[in-house]
Amino acid sequence: MIRFFNEDVPYKLAQKQVIRQWLKQQAEAEGFSVGDLNYMFCSDEHVLQVNRDYLQHDYYTDIITFDMSEEEGKIEGDIFISVERVVDNASKLAVPAEQEMRRILAHGLLHLCGYGDKTDEEAAQMRLKEDEWISRL
Repeated sequence: MIRFFNEDVPYKLAQKQVIRQWLKQQAEAEGFSVGDLNYMFCSDEHVLQVNRDYLQHDYYTDIITFDMSEEEGKIEGDIFISVERVVDNASKLAVPAEQEMRRILAHGLLHLCGYGDKTDEEAAQMRLKEDEWISRL
């Protein structure tokens, strides 16, 4: 089940049921089923603290994904999203914040499907997959 939570920000995701179905379908297209998947909408400071506490990174980021999968082919995890970073990124990219949020939602799930973004090549592949997924929504 895909769930959405607010940690410390009053964010309201539009069309939750449509988004759940879209994410589930995209995971299935990648060959995965979705178990317990939790998206947490947070402030910059909350995500920074998660980054410090669990990854020993001391910088802001828009998303942190924790893979909790125990069964091959079944996705489970926790995804922390900084709403502030998403809004700021949308402004810099001159796209609607809702569109950028959809990209970030897809980005987290793509990580759980095995896609990386550490190298330029991985990041380019990730961006292509995000665009592909968004085109299906």
